Amino acid sequence: MNTPRALWEQRLALGLVLACLALPVAAQDAATDPATDEVAEQKAENPVTLDGLLEAVRSGRLAESRSNEQRLRDFRRERNRRQQMLDDIIAEERRQEAISKEREARFEQNEAQIGELEERLKERMGSLKELFGVLQQVSSDAQAQFHVSLTQLEFGERNKFLIDFAGRMGKANRLPELREIEQLWFELQREMVESGRIVTQTLPVVTAEGAEVQRPVTRVGLFNVVSDGKFLQYIPETGRLLEFSRQPDSRFLQGPRAFAAGETDYFPFSIDPVRGQLLTILTQAPNLRERIGQGGVIGYIIIAIGICGVLLALWRFLSLSLESRRIRGQLADLENPRDDNALGRILKAYREDRELDVEALELKMGESVLREVPHINRHLPLLKIIAAVAPLMGLLGTVTGMIITFQAITLFGAGDPRLMAGGISQALITTVLGLTVAIPTLLLHNVVQGRAQTITDILQHEAVAVVAERAERDQPA
Repeated sequence: MNTPRALWEQRLALGLVLACLALPVAAQDAATDPATDEVAEQKAENPVTLDGLLEAVRSGRLAESRSNEQRLRDFRRERNRRQQMLDDIIAEERRQEAISKEREARFEQNEAQIGELEERLKERMGSLKELFGVLQQVSSDAQAQFHVSLTQLEFGERNKFLIDFAGRMGKANRLPELREIEQLWFELQREMVESGRIVTQTLPVVTAEGAEVQRPVTRVGLFNVVSDGKFLQYIPETGRLLEFSRQPDSRFLQGPRAFAAGETDYFPFSIDPVRGQLLTILTQAPNLRERIGQGGVIGYIIIAIGICGVLLALWRFLSLSLESRRIRGQLADLENPRDDNALGRILKAYREDRELDVEALELKMGESVLREVPHINRHLPLLKIIAAVAPLMGLLGTVTGMIITFQAITLFGAGDPRLMAGGISQALITTVLGLTVAIPTLLLHNVVQGRAQTITDILQHEAVAVVAERAERDQPA
């Protein structure tokens, strides 16, 4: 049986539990509810009692209940608003789906109609499709040829028509007009006619120094463009005329110079059938001076040796020719020996020693002949040495050039032939120079030696004849 004290303790414990449960909610509501603040102030003023604690619990439960009801009303209001938004979105989705279905149906209908129209177009066009292909191919080929043609300088507006016409024929959706086909035929015919004409007009030309000047330019068919006695290069990408920085050899410039001089008669003219490519190669080819320079120091030494050998051979040939002429004059007058030729000096020696016996006279004549032979054969061994040294110098240059080539290969590899061109050029040019010097020098040496041998044979023959004549006179009758 519960006593009043035990009952009072149970109530106090229950009140404490409820107070502990209600304190967090009351503290949360106190931050936003002014009434809660007032209650808190009253509690702070009044001491806590059991009845006050029960009152506080009841007030907290009421405040929490009002807060929950407000939250529930806000939640229901927000739920209704969101539901309305969802209904609107669903309605819009249904409307868009209806529009999509309608457009899909229209697309399928249009696609079927386009297919029918295309089939009808193919049936009506028939073999005209081949005409589209031919016209497109001819237009494209003509545009490509005209773009790099020299006639583009005069008829540059035709490219626009050809590009547009080829594009429309590629689509094959509209028949070409007769006027357009005639225009295409006219352009082709005009190109053929212009290939045989020589036309002169004033056009801007970019000189080798980079300045642009107005000059009279002569177009020779579809092959060359010349101005002021020089060949010009046409650049299709820019439509400009450029003067070659270096013109080909003079033998190729006879035609341009004749045009510049205003000649109207027949004259030779160099034609480049590939529209300037051959001229470009010719302008890049080295001339004689540049080829000689590729031989380096050894090449110049070979040339100097060759010049010395040729001059020496010519000098000896002229000297022996004069000597031979004087000897022939002396042969015509053996009774009056002269000192200006070898035969005259030998005959003088005979007259001075003719009182000697035959054997002594023979020795004396042999001595006189031997005294004249070195003068006749002077410098001939040097010519032979030059003829032998020149190819050896060329071989030296070849070996040097190959060494340079192998050094370039070692340093840079064999991927770029231009790095090896210098050594190979030196190797080949020096060999050519050595042979070029050796062959004429050897020929001149043989010619000069033959002339000297002829004079020596005449001297020996006349010396023997004089001794034989003396021997015949000394014999008894």
